[in-house]
Amino acid sequence: MSDGGVLVRAINAHKVYNSGAVRVHALRGVELEIRKGEMVAVMGPSGCGKTTLLNCLSGLDDLSEGEVFIEEVPLNRMSDRAKTKYRALRMGFIFQSYNLLPVLDALENVELPLLVAGVAPKEARTRAEDVLASVGLAEFARHKPSELSAGQQQRVAVARALANRPAIVWADEPTGNLDSDTSAAVMQLLHEANRGNRQTFVVVTHDPAIGAYADRILRMKNGQIVEQVTPERVGA
Repeated sequence: MSDGGVLVRAINAHKVYNSGAVRVHALRGVELEIRKGEMVAVMGPSGCGKTTLLNCLSGLDDLSEGEVFIEEVPLNRMSDRAKTKYRALRMGFIFQSYNLLPVLDALENVELPLLVAGVAPKEARTRAEDVLASVGLAEFARHKPSELSAGQQQRVAVARALANRPAIVWADEPTGNLDSDTSAAVMQLLHEANRGNRQTFVVVTHDPAIGAYADRILRMKNGQIVEQVTPERVGA
């Protein structure tokens, strides 16, 4: 459910990868607006540009041509250091592979990005404990990733992404390694954060059941957004 204002704007977004003599045009002139408080799913066949779009919108990768604005901030004109700081303060990330540090326990994994963003240690610890409790893992705070199930690890990753109270959360196949019941539980957490906190989510997925949680679904093909649909039409 959108709050109305535009949070993300992509203008004529192109991304070309050069691999020797081969040029891969991964994004082809994407024009896109994502509104505050909206949950958007990006769907399409493998290799259509979904992950590239997410990486370029979030500043993890640079565009070859075009511009991306988030909160009216032009990411393409920022230094790498400035983008890194901006991501730490205003964005959250959830990946299929969890990306938890194996030597840290759940609480420390959630706490770390807060410390990197400059949050005072005492506040970082309190916020990490609170967000772990919100995803149902308070009793597992001192467990390391190897001691957690796949679903629990992904819930830690969700907690980590939400801990800094980001304006936007980017999720790349966040349920790709989970069974259907666990996937539904993780998506319910994202849905609650979206509705309860008015946080914006962009979710890359191939699964229509995941896309059904979104307010709007962008279908991609050959590096372009070819269709925008409502969840009711997913799989139709």
